[in-house]
Amino acid sequence: MKTTHTTNYYNTFIAVAEDCPATMGEVPQLKAGTKSIANLEFELMSRHPYAFTSDDILFQVFAERNQLDQAGFTEARAVLFSKGQACLRSSALGKRYGWGIHFNEEGKVALFGREQPEYQQLARDTNLKQLKAMRSKRSK
Repeated sequence: MKTTHTTNYYNTFIAVAEDCPATMGEVPQLKAGTKSIANLEFELMSRHPYAFTSDDILFQVFAERNQLDQAGFTEARAVLFSKGQACLRSSALGKRYGWGIHFNEEGKVALFGREQPEYQQLARDTNLKQLKAMRSKRSK
């Protein structure tokens, strides 16, 4: 039986990275007219709060960037998660663009800009596992 890896968290808040330059949540810009991974993640999470898990987001971005046909989604998802994937702590949304990511008890995600009162509430919630997005630069 193949191992299935997951990037899902439950009852968790990922705060922005310590070295994040954004003072508020910023919409990721297109790069040379093309949507970046951050653009795609932002669209899914901001338009559909608490509709998707982290695994759902990562797979949808993978499928769109690789122009996968929906008929092959089940097999492609199994192949993708047969290997470990970087979790949303490594997303540019928390590293560069000022977005915190909340995972509810079902593992569904929503974004909150660091300037929002909800962000501050989530960052202080002792009932949530508190994590930080990964730093962009190594500390000295």
